[in-house]
Formats: sequence, structure tokens, C-alpha cells
Amino acid sequence: MDKRAFLKTMALGTAMPGLASAATARGYDPAARMAVKVSEVEYRRTAKGRSLLARVYQPQGKGPFPMVLDLHGGAWSGKDRYANEPMSRAVAESGVVVAAIDMTLAMESPYPASVQDAHYAVRWLKWQAPKFNGDPATLGLIGSSTGGHIAELVAMRPRDARYAAIPLPEAPGLDASVVYVAARSPISDPWARYQQAQKMKRENLIKSSHAWFVPWETIHEANPQEMLERKEAVTLRPMLIMQGELDDNVLPAVQEKFAATYRAAGGDCRYELYAKCEHEWTGRPGPMTDRAHEMVRQFIARNLGSGS
Repeated sequence: MDKRAFLKTMALGTAMPGLASAATARGYDPAARMAVKVSEVEYRRTAKGRSLLARVYQPQGKGPFPMVLDLHGGAWSGKDRYANEPMSRAVAESGVVVAAIDMTLAMESPYPASVQDAHYAVRWLKWQAPKFNGDPATLGLIGSSTGGHIAELVAMRPRDARYAAIPLPEAPGLDASVVYVAARSPISDPWARYQQAQKMKRENLIKSSHAWFVPWETIHEANPQEMLERKEAVTLRPMLIMQGELDDNVLPAVQEKFAATYRAAGGDCRYELYAKCEHEWTGRPGPMTDRAHEMVRQFIARNLGSGS
């Protein structure tokens, strides 16, 4: 099989001989359980001088290990690098370097500031890979809620000049391309989420949307669902979407529509519905949270090597 055919097969997520050996070659076994060293590193400062930290979970072993950038939720207006701690640690313990980052919040600077943080962090993490005993060619994204929205934007527009506005002088040749995206309850259609917030009279979500999408028309410009409907030229990396059945923040029907549109555009999008789960179910211990951790680990294993 030539390289073009191989990459097409991987992009479609088709099982094929050699996939397991490719994962093994990367040194990753999703069933492994390793000790993890956690450190805090400043990855950049905002224009107003706030230190943005990366919480790095580093497996203790030979390596080099696969790598993941973890993007937190919080309606673009809250939370930080600790928000997805259980997932970050569960993935890291299987032998993945995970960096969970702070991002600029809406009250500090609106769109595209936090997308620029994430775009920069992808390049920064690739540059820092040897320091953390990681393999930059394996880098993927994990995102929760609005972090999932930001992950989709970075993955779909890795070479967008607006998103790449923060330079990395130490490694100017690096780009923000990633191997995959794994998202829990991503805001794949922020306009539909805004309409739902209005229907439910959730003033905090209404205000957070207006605070981040400035000018307001960017709620459509930075809308992954509408990007696909416009037939925008985007990068379609393998994507996992984990959605709660009882989520009345992001409706399952909206998420299912995005997954179908993504597949229709030629992308590989796995959509998984979690029975009796709400928007942030992975923040609580339990069998469904364990299932989400295991699903992400298996998804990583499946896609290792697809970015080469």
C-alpha cells in the first residue's frame, strides 16, 4: 500500500493490519498504567502580563511518549488548567504526555485570543517535546465544552494566520497541525448553543457568548458547523465526540448533526452518546466517566501514526 492510500485508510478510521504494531512502535499501550510526574510550566504571558501555565503530566518510563494538549471549558469565560484533571491524569497514566493549559478568558480579550493561545500551545508543545520525553509527531487535542470548540477550530484551521498570530521565535517552522481531536460535549455549533441558552433563560451562557464573540457576527464565522456548511477549506482530522444524552446545554441532536456533516465532508467523526449523562458528567467519578477515559485512550491508540 502506498503512502497516499495508507493515509486515506487511516483518515477513514478503517482497521488494517499493522495498526497495532504502529501503536506499539510509538511506545503506547492504552491498557498500561504508569507513574506520572506533574509539573507547572509557564508557556506564555498575555498582553496584560498574566502568566498562562501548562500543567504537564509526564509518564515515568523510557518513552518517547505520545502527546496531548488538553483545553478546558468554562463558557470561554472561566476555569483553568485544572478543569479536566481526571481525564488528563487518566490519559497520562496510560503513557501519554498531557499538557493542560490556561487560556485567555473572555473578559481579558475576546475571540480569537484563546484560540491563539491554543494554536501557540500546540507549537510550543511540539518544540518542548524532547524536554518532556514526548513525540511531537503524535500530538492530539482533548477539549471539553468550549475547550472542545477551540480544539475544533485549531484542528480545522491549523494554518489560519489569525490563529497563528503569536510567534514562536525559537521554532518558527512549526505549525499547529494535530493528529486527532477527542472532545467531551464540544460547542460544535455555538449559534445553536446560544439559541438553547436563550430558550432555557441561562443568562450566564448568554452573557459569556456576547463577551467572547466580538464582534457578534463571529459567532457564525467561528462556528465549526457553519464552516462545514459553507464548504470552507478545512483540515479534517479524526474526531471523537462524547455527548451526554441528558445534556440540555448542547443538545444531542445538534451534536449528531455536526458529526454527520463532518463525515459528509470527508472526515472521520465517531459520535458516542452517553446514556443518562448531562453536560459535565466526566467531572464526577463513576462508570460513565471511566468509560469516557477508556474511550479516549483507545481512540488515541487507534490514531497513533496517522499524522506521519
